[in-house]
Amino acid sequence: MDAMVETLPLRAALVGNPNCGKTALFNQLTGSRQKVANYAGVTVERKEGRLTTPAGRGVRLLDLPGAYSLTATSPDEAVTRDVCAGRYRGEPAPELLICVLSATNLRLHLRFALEVRQLGRPMVVVLNMLDAARRQGMVIDVPRLQHELGVPVVTAVAIRKNGATDLLDLLDHPPLTGPAPSAKDEDLHATVRRLLTECVSRPSAGTEALEDRLDRWVLSPVTGLLILFALMFVMFQAVFSWAQPLMDSIDAGVSAFGELVRHVLPDGVLQSLIVDGVIAGAGTVIVFLPQILILFLWILVLEESGYLPRAAFLLDRIMASAGLSGRSFIPLLSSFACAVPGIMATRTIQNPRDRLITILLAPLMTCSARLPVYTLLIAAFVPDRYVGGVFNLHGLVLFTLYMAAIGSALIVAWVLKRGGKATEHPLLLELPAYRLPNLRDLGLGLWQRAVIFLSRVGTIIVTLSVLLWALSSFPAPPAGATGPAIDYSLAGRIGHWMLPLFAPIGFNWQICVALIPGLAAREVAVSALGTVYAVGGGETDAAAQLTPLLSAQWSLATALSLLAWYVFAPQCFSTLAVIRRETGGWKMVVVTATYLFGLAYAASFVTWRVALAFGGGAS
Repeated sequence: MDAMVETLPLRAALVGNPNCGKTALFNQLTGSRQKVANYAGVTVERKEGRLTTPAGRGVRLLDLPGAYSLTATSPDEAVTRDVCAGRYRGEPAPELLICVLSATNLRLHLRFALEVRQLGRPMVVVLNMLDAARRQGMVIDVPRLQHELGVPVVTAVAIRKNGATDLLDLLDHPPLTGPAPSAKDEDLHATVRRLLTECVSRPSAGTEALEDRLDRWVLSPVTGLLILFALMFVMFQAVFSWAQPLMDSIDAGVSAFGELVRHVLPDGVLQSLIVDGVIAGAGTVIVFLPQILILFLWILVLEESGYLPRAAFLLDRIMASAGLSGRSFIPLLSSFACAVPGIMATRTIQNPRDRLITILLAPLMTCSARLPVYTLLIAAFVPDRYVGGVFNLHGLVLFTLYMAAIGSALIVAWVLKRGGKATEHPLLLELPAYRLPNLRDLGLGLWQRAVIFLSRVGTIIVTLSVLLWALSSFPAPPAGATGPAIDYSLAGRIGHWMLPLFAPIGFNWQICVALIPGLAAREVAVSALGTVYAVGGGETDAAAQLTPLLSAQWSLATALSLLAWYVFAPQCFSTLAVIRRETGGWKMVVVTATYLFGLAYAASFVTWRVALAFGGGAS
């Protein structure tokens, strides 16, 4: 019977405080054998992976959301508590709880381990980041700690190859029973102090850690802000400078593939559908994949290095002036990649008012889906030259657009604060140890983002591109027609019908057409423009032709107006859908869409008029 049990996959769950290295350990153990979904009924992320122990036993490993306590104060912690206790609906109870502790911060993390131990379920404690603890001069008596806790304790360095060998060996024969019950009136803080005294020795006072020396600069109100500003500036410069060679290669590949298919297929509707609809539509968006991945790389590096919580602490005073706390910084920064996970990250904000305001602000952050539109318009209308021989002018304009979004968000937060009751919420954050980002974790994160982006290309974007191709191609021009074919199509008629509404902000009917599929995903607007102009102009290589085509046919005022529109407009159904799920109703969806569309129209109107006044109306 025991042999049969050991051949079955073991259901195990990783639990721990935020910043304990739990996700790095999960990546170390499972590699690419992961799947990400949501728990039933909530937007809390569910990550599950598979691994095989050295003895060949399969393990299904669940990476639970980080929690500071099983006395839940947020949806994340509530899910972790219920799954650990075997009370979550539709989720079988884990057969083994793997409690991950940061060896550099046992005072905080041991308390959580004691809470998990009180559940009485089979568990293992993993002392992670042992290398960092040793560099700080700490010595941990692991056998003594194991004896005191009454559960197996192993060590790990999750960011190193083979850094979880002891845990893997233990999973071959995991504990089958829970720890002995502790006293119900156990004082967890007193127990932690006793364990630290008996099991941990620290270096003598006066030895200044590297983290302390770095924090003097990083957390300074002056140098800290300069460092943060410089990091953001270089990040947006890199989006253009580093990505361009890769973008050129992808563009050339898509162009060559389109021409190959064109020569293989006979002239007709099928050829136009494949080349102008599918290949051109997907290609005009795929070409921006390098920029999106570079943006994500920066965010992942800042997160993995331990810098993001420090940036949140640094910006707390500035954000407090707008009615927020520094805790809103990380969700808002995440929204630069995508507003959906950014909104979901607001679950860590305990105050309901602060959480709601952060949700309303998240769509204002310039998500990666806007990058294709920004890149297209900047390349078409901004000279490709360097300022002072160092800074790329394209990157400077992109940086300005991002700063405009951030400034607008602070103004909106200030207005919302004026409309509600002001409250003070002190910011309490754990500052993790600085660490070098693990290349494996960075690679997995970028791979997952690339898969998500390409799956959108293969589903939403191609589908909408084909639909727009059909609207742009049918009905055919009548006999003797002299104008462009698209003027007689359904897309042309829709664009001309919308024109009276958008003409006051400088949009032409082609832009009106592109705005419609862009409601599903912002980046589709680029492939929509490619489809419209490729059909109208007879060009098949939309990605290569769009930039000179737009610069020739649009005025600078029109381009600037469209850029202003995309700074604010909520053209993403996924964002509105997650707002509804997080707020539990349609009210905030309507409020968000209304105020963002209002801001977009007003900003575009002012930009259009100002640009005209300064002579930007000539095409």
